Amino acid sequence: MQTISQNSFVNTMFYREIPVLKYKIQYPSFQSDCSQTSAEVINKSYHSLAISKEKYCHTVLYPQAAEAAKYIQENTPAFRSYEFDMTYHITLNRKCIVSLYREEYTYLGGAHGSTVRSSDTWDFKTGTRVDLANLFPHISLSQMPLFQKKLKQWIASQVSKELTASPSSFFNDYRSRIEATFDANQFYLTPGYLVLYFQQYDIAPYASGIPEFFLPMHMAASLYTTKNGES
Repeated sequence: MQTISQNSFVNTMFYREIPVLKYKIQYPSFQSDCSQTSAEVINKSYHSLAISKEKYCHTVLYPQAAEAAKYIQENTPAFRSYEFDMTYHITLNRKCIVSLYREEYTYLGGAHGSTVRSSDTWDFKTGTRVDLANLFPHISLSQMPLFQKKLKQWIASQVSKELTASPSSFFNDYRSRIEATFDANQFYLTPGYLVLYFQQYDIAPYASGIPEFFLPMHMAASLYTTKNGES
């Protein structure tokens, strides 16, 4: 089991007394009964990620924001501050396994910002990431492309059902978009479920947010079968 602490970098950056960039970067740190050595390796990776995101705010976003505010006199009209927020969400913490996703929200003026999601599932015994092949060891690496095809077909069937209830919730060409944008690394675990997701605009309009598909683990495990019916 893991004990989780939250860390953060928070700052408001100014240009000529105008607050042009606000950022908040959250990242986790772990203590683990499974292997504290592994926990330290994982902690270091998230700390390094947070530092790189703060550097991005200082070296990329702040110059852009300052340039945008360059010709505003005494902050009139009020400058709409750029924003960068990185948050994380723990979705599973059981025995030596932790699953989580991170979201990076960026606002650069305009009608709305954008959010990008990424995720990690960790084995704290080894300090390594868990991928789909690790979750389903009965499926060989050579069979994984077909398994992923089955996953995409299942997702398409779920979208079809949702469109019946809410016709504008996904793009009409969702099948080709699922095929083009499916990423086997875009998953996380919750108790009993494999959750597959897509980025904003991949298969649905902005108003639909980040599409998520909750597939029961027992169903996922039996989704792939050979022509002979053997798993």
